[in-house]
Parts: sequence; C-alpha cells; structure tokens
Amino acid sequence: MNKSRIYKVSLVGLAVILFCVAAQMQNWLNLERGQLGLTRLPPLKNAPPLLAFTTVALGGFRGLIANALWMRAGELQENDKYYEMVQLADWITALEPHFTQVWTMQAWNMAYNISVKFKDHEDRWHWLERGIVLLRDRGIPLNPDAALLYRELSWLFQHKMGQNLDDAHMTYKLRWAQKMQDVLGAHPDIQALEHPETPAQKERAREVREVYKMDPEIIQKVDEEYGPFDWRLPDAHAVYWAELFRQHGNLNADDTDTLRRSIFQTLRGVCFRGGALSPSVTNVTERNFMLWPNLDLVPKISAAYLKMISEQPNLNFQNAHKNFLKEAIPLLYINGRANQAAYWFNILTNSYTNALVARQAGQSLRDFVLGTITEDDSGTDRDRVNANLAGMYTLEFKCLVEDNDEEAMNYRQLAKDVYNHYHEKIGSTSDVRLRLKPLPEIRQRVLDEMLSTNSPMFSPNAQNYLRTKLGLKNNSATTETPPSVTPAEPQ
Repeated sequence: MNKSRIYKVSLVGLAVILFCVAAQMQNWLNLERGQLGLTRLPPLKNAPPLLAFTTVALGGFRGLIANALWMRAGELQENDKYYEMVQLADWITALEPHFTQVWTMQAWNMAYNISVKFKDHEDRWHWLERGIVLLRDRGIPLNPDAALLYRELSWLFQHKMGQNLDDAHMTYKLRWAQKMQDVLGAHPDIQALEHPETPAQKERAREVREVYKMDPEIIQKVDEEYGPFDWRLPDAHAVYWAELFRQHGNLNADDTDTLRRSIFQTLRGVCFRGGALSPSVTNVTERNFMLWPNLDLVPKISAAYLKMISEQPNLNFQNAHKNFLKEAIPLLYINGRANQAAYWFNILTNSYTNALVARQAGQSLRDFVLGTITEDDSGTDRDRVNANLAGMYTLEFKCLVEDNDEEAMNYRQLAKDVYNHYHEKIGSTSDVRLRLKPLPEIRQRVLDEMLSTNSPMFSPNAQNYLRTKLGLKNNSATTETPPSVTPAEPQ
C-alpha cells in the first residue's frame, strides 16, 4: 500500500474519530442547554415548506427570520388582516418563544380585534378563550419570569371579561362561571384540591392544575389576603394571575408596580359586581346569573390599600384609596349597613382632609350618600346603577319589617325611576351591552338574599314577618299576591 493511500485512510479514520467525539460533545452540550432552559424551541407546524426548510437550514439565524416575520406582522396589523396575523404570530413564537411581545400581541388580537368581527356572542367568546389559553398554556410556561404575560392575562380577565365594554360581556362572564362552577365553585375546597380522596375530587384537582394551570396554595393565599371571592367570576382570576407572579416571580420595581395596579384596579370593581350567585347554586344558567355587590370585602380591600401605601408610598395610592372609600360608603349605606357606612365615612373625612369638595364640606353622611347616588344614577356605569338598585330594594324590605310602609313604597318607586331613567339614558345603541336584568328579577334577587338562612340583615322572626307582609308562603321567596303597599313593576 503506497503512502498516498495510507494517508487518505488515516484522514478518513481521523474524521470518524472526530465525528464520534463531536457527537459525544453534542450530547453534553444539549444536556447543558436543557438544564439552562435554552432548548425550548418547538418545531414549526403548518408552515409553508420553504419557511420550514429555511428555518432548519439557517439554524442560528432563526432570529433573522423572526424579525422578517415580525415586520410582515406589523404590515398586516396596519391593514386589519388579523386572521393572517394569528398564523404568522404562531410561527414567530415558535422561532423566538422568549419574545414576549409576540405572545401579548397575538392574545390581544384574538381577544379584542378578531372577536369583535363576529356578531354572534358565542363566536366572540371562542376567540377570547383562545387568547386566554394562549397566554396561560403556552406563553407563561415558556416564559415563567415574564411579568408582562401575567399582566396581560390578568387584564383579559379584568377588562375584556370583567367590565362591560363589549356587547358580549355577559356571555363571557356566564360561560366562565359555568366552567368554574364544576372546577372551583364559589369558594374552593383547598383541602380537597391539595389532598383529593374521592374520584371526583381527584378529577377536579387534576383539572385545576393541568387544564387551568392554577395552584391551590396560591388560590388560598389570594382568597385570604384579598377575599373571599366568588371564584366563578373573572375578578378572582384577574387577581390570581397578578398575585401568582408576585409570589413566585423575580420582581423588579416596575413589575411590582404594574402587577399591584392590576390587582387594585380589579378590587375596585369587586365591590360592585363581585357577589354574583348564592353558593347554593350549582347549575349556573343565564336565568340565575346576576352580578351583585360584594360589600363584605370593603375592610379587606381598604386594608390592602393601606398595606400597599406603607410599602410603596411612591405609587401615590392615597388617592385611589380615597376614591374607593367614596364609592363604597354610599353602597354600604343604601344596602342597610348604615353603621359600617358611618365608620368608613369617619375614616374618609379624618384621613383625607380634601376628600369632600367645597360644596360637600360639612355634609352629613346621609347628604353625602344622597348626593353621590344622584351623580351615579345620572351616569351610565352599569355596575354602580345595578348596585344602587340592590340597595334601594334592601331598604324597601327593611322598611316593611319596621312597618314603615310608606317609606318602603318610596324606595321601590325610586328604584323604578332610576331603572327607567338609566335605560332612557343609554338608549338603544348601547342597550345590548349596558342593559340591566328586568327590574322584577333584580328585586326578587334581593328578596331571596333577605330570606336566606344566613341573611345578615334579618333574624328568622323578621324574615317570617316579611313573608307575611308580602303574602309569601313560609318557605318561599316567590310572591303569592302583590303587597298592597307597592306599585307594579315595569315590564
């Protein structure tokens, strides 16, 4: 064998040895990348062949491809081509899964831009749910330290689902409540979720952790610090996702401010709409689903404001706390909690010397409440008007128990006037989005609460007396004959 042939064979052998060594090194490098969290790059799915080939061929140049796609996505957004953007953004997240802005943009487009293209409320709910699932199931697991994703997910629950800026907002709330009824219920059994025993409990615990990606321990902490919430409503979940990052995330000052603002923006609305259903309701339907004030949370929310003010005075949340008390006091008063209203009115006026404007200075609690309610009912804030109506009917029943029938009739007539004035003001253009439940249903809901076994308002004797005055059967909250002291409700 000549030297040339031996030389070539040696080179081939050396190449084989080097390939083997490289393979072993590659395994070690892959292991290290995995431990450092650098290999979370899923392959593209449903991409055009040319894009898939280019992605594999360029390898480390995936960022350049993502940049090109990002610029194309911007052009599509300018031209309102949101459907194409969904697929394009999906490829970008596959190329650059740690590019958090793509996740938030894609979720926003699904929940806000694409959903409103549909008239059917169920179709809109489908796209909102897709936006939630995208952040919860894909974006956050790949970016557990990205505060922006937690903030955006919290925002979808707080704003898109929780508020009433979308014609389909009641459909969103209803569908979510129906899902949560079978998983968490009104008040989750944390012990059963953490240590399930029966097959039903085990399945429920699995759903909470695997489907909805929620931690029972954090649920309990949120409920203890800010609640108790009704976990069938979106507000509880808005607080949960913001608090989840605060509990486990690597917080900097900006993250802390952003997430805390998310929590307190949500808490303000809970007082007006956070007590939807009786815990005894196990089959949530459109008929029995009604938003309701949750005034039991006023002390907890006030304490949370004060805690945040002491920890981060730079946020200037004193004004937020002051405005919250100014909104909560009238609600407490007209819902039959005059002593609590007086307590918080003293806190308000003693803690914030500028709480009342000049024309309000020296006002009594009653004058302050009446003035605030008048302002509320001249506006179109659906939650506040609904809460005021609940309070007026509460006072009606309270007056009936006290044999003050004329005053009871005045409150009922006032509720009727406020209801009609509100619907005249919102007009037909906003009726779908802002309309309230029929007035008889609102009054019946208040009556059900007054006659419930755990009613904080009336003793059993007072409840029986109210049933007698309303002409009800002993164990029923359904009127047999209209009481003579009150006018008929509008239909």
